[in-house]
Amino acid sequence: MAKLIPEVNSWYQDVEEDEIFEVVAVDDQEGYIEVQYISGEIGEFDMETWREMLIITAQPPEDWRAPFEISDDEDVFPGGAFNVSNWDDPHANIDSEAFPSLDDF
Repeated sequence: MAKLIPEVNSWYQDVEEDEIFEVVAVDDQEGYIEVQYISGEIGEFDMETWREMLIITAQPPEDWRAPFEISDDEDVFPGGAFNVSNWDDPHANIDSEAFPSLDDF
């Protein structure tokens, strides 16, 4: 039935189950296809099952963040960029109260 060759990072719809998923891995040697559904759940098909399924290509979901539970309110990087100035000095983050003998420094 399925004439489509599974491609990693491509979206498909299982017409019979009415589920949309993305192919995240294909192992030709072992003969399996790993997919991730919109809900975030991971699934796996063997090649024979894939060929028997009624599958069509699908558009990626509008909200790709849904499976990761990321909302618009969460600003992953405040200010839009990393501040790496403190990464150059690993001692800048040491709490002197955790080491009483460091109070003198």
